[in-house]
Amino acid sequence: MAGRDERVVRALVGAHGTTYAEEAGIGLRDTPQPLYRLLVLAHLLSARIRGSIAVASTRALYEAGLRDPRRMAEAGWQERVDALGRGGYRRYDERTATQLGDGARLLTERWGGDLRRLRKEAHGDAAELRRLLREFPGMGPAGADIFLREVQRVWPEAAPELDAKALQGARRLGLPGDRERLLGLAGRTEPAVLAAALVRAAIEKDVAEDSLERAGSR
Repeated sequence: MAGRDERVVRALVGAHGTTYAEEAGIGLRDTPQPLYRLLVLAHLLSARIRGSIAVASTRALYEAGLRDPRRMAEAGWQERVDALGRGGYRRYDERTATQLGDGARLLTERWGGDLRRLRKEAHGDAAELRRLLREFPGMGPAGADIFLREVQRVWPEAAPELDAKALQGARRLGLPGDRERLLGLAGRTEPAVLAAALVRAAIEKDVAEDSLERAGSR
C-alpha cells in the first residue's frame, strides 16, 4: 500500500498536473515558435498577477498574431498593450508591452530569433541558461525559474527543475522539501508535470486542499 506522501503526490499530479504551457495552448517542442511563446508566458507569469490572467494574455498575444519575436518587435506598442488588455493583463500592461518589444528585438539581434541558439551558447549549463534568460527585459529570477521549470520537457539539461515555488507547494502539502525525495515519490511522472502541480499547490490553496482530500490525508 502506498504511503501517505505517495498518495498525496499521486492525487496532486492526477488532478492538477497540467503544465502552464499546456494550459496556454503551447505544444511545447524544441523549435523556435513554441520556445518563444514559452518565454513570453514565463515573463507574464512572473509578475504579481493571477496565473490564469497570464495564461489568457499569452493566448491573446498569439491570437493577435504576435507569435514570434519578429512579429512582436514589429508590432506597435499600443497593439501589444491592447492584446494584453484583452487577456485581462492590465496592471502592468504598459511596462510589459515595452519589455516584450525590447526582448523580442534582443532575441532577434543576438540569437537570430531562435532560443535554441541561446541554449547552445550556454553549453548545457543550467546556471548559464538562467543567467542568459535574465538578460531579457523584465525576466528576473522568477521568470527564469518558470521558463526552466517548463522547458525541461525538451531541454534535458534543465531537468530535474523543482524551484523554490515548487518546494513551497511541497511544504504546504506536508511533503518532503528535498528534491530527490520528491522525484522519488513521483515515480515516472515527468519533473515538469510534478513541478507545475506543486506550484499550483503553492499559489492556490484550493489545489492543496483538494489534493489532500483526494489522498485521504485531511
